[in-house]
Amino acid sequence: MSEEEKAPIGVVGVGWVGLVTAACLADLGHQVIARDVVEEKVEALRRGEVTIHEPGLSDLLARNSERLRFTTDMDELLDRARLLFVCVDTPPTYSGDADLSRVRSVVADLEENGDHVLVMKSTVPAGTGEIIRRDLPGVAYVSCPEFLKEGSAVDDFLHPDRVVIGASDRDRAAADEVADLYRPLGGELVMTDTSSAEMIKLASNAYLSTRISFINEIANVCEEVGADVTEVARGMGLDQRIGSHFLRPGIGFGGSCFPKDVSALKLLAGNSGYHFQLLNAVIEVNELQKRRVVSKLARHLGSLVGKRVALLGLAFKPDTDDMREASSLVLSARLRGEGAEVVAYDPVARENARTLLPGVEVTVTAEQALEGADAAVLVTEWPEFREIDWAGVAATMRHPLLIDGRNFLDAEVMKRAGFTYEGIGRPGVGSETE
Repeated sequence: MSEEEKAPIGVVGVGWVGLVTAACLADLGHQVIARDVVEEKVEALRRGEVTIHEPGLSDLLARNSERLRFTTDMDELLDRARLLFVCVDTPPTYSGDADLSRVRSVVADLEENGDHVLVMKSTVPAGTGEIIRRDLPGVAYVSCPEFLKEGSAVDDFLHPDRVVIGASDRDRAAADEVADLYRPLGGELVMTDTSSAEMIKLASNAYLSTRISFINEIANVCEEVGADVTEVARGMGLDQRIGSHFLRPGIGFGGSCFPKDVSALKLLAGNSGYHFQLLNAVIEVNELQKRRVVSKLARHLGSLVGKRVALLGLAFKPDTDDMREASSLVLSARLRGEGAEVVAYDPVARENARTLLPGVEVTVTAEQALEGADAAVLVTEWPEFREIDWAGVAATMRHPLLIDGRNFLDAEVMKRAGFTYEGIGRPGVGSETE
């Protein structure tokens, strides 16, 4: 059967994961029909307007427009597609557990429809697949968790280091069918049971989060003993048993995955009767790290009442406009709570920021944010911040003080530009004019 004769692949949910999944499957030559409940989002995609900021995604969607169809009609999706990639949000509830209401909505739509393969890309607690299989005995269930990083999601999908696929023995044929979709991409195929596949995703993000919190704790100790955490991390990373990944200190992790998945795994363990002590520490360190910047500013400026503080970067990481669990949210709230005036800039997250940061002035350039400021905090390591004329900016600030929350800028360069510079876990550097 030719590709044109095959049933299209269905994608449920066209948020960040769903849209990248749909575009990449189309780029592999498949017909794709993607459904979302938000009519405005679907209409925008039909017009060719990309609803999220992700490098390379716009070109991918444009190149494969004839293979992509967007709809709000679930019946149309079920009638035309047999393989259904579920890419809906599973945000944390007030208890910290994963909110599976959107997943349950998809399951409810399938109750009267047989001969479908439900491919779960959404992050769900281990054991969810077994529950769904009991509720839908006529529907095959395959766990295929996503491991995409915002800012490099297209490349991550098309060049995976591994593809994890979990299914019961009953659904092994469906799992092989999903595996066949990914085989052209390379990367090791991990074929396992459903609960193990679901746990691999949670465990991976929890471990990476643990590394971040660990190096942030080391950075804090380095500040107390006069060591340089960048040298410490470099020396650690050269040990092949450790490696250098996720050993960059900063002001904490954020985004849609790490905070949510760490919390979900902690709650999953607790609900199962096990107290996951390590993850409690990971979460606590991450929250405290975001607040340490305020103490650094107060040490230099004294009272923050009436002080103008510029935040450079608002998204939780570069190359995305995503501000979910971003450090800027906590930092701006704490600064305003201390009586500071907060002004902020981000290259792509400005519109999101105006909604999420009430009372914060959002400027269109970094220079505008820095003018007249008593201090600046580099929150997100956007490359353009290295290109700023820092010497020129220093002359426009009331106090040329920079707290580099990502150790992104060169301390000596900032010193020569006239700044008092402080990073994370590094010796403080005064300006040459002091």
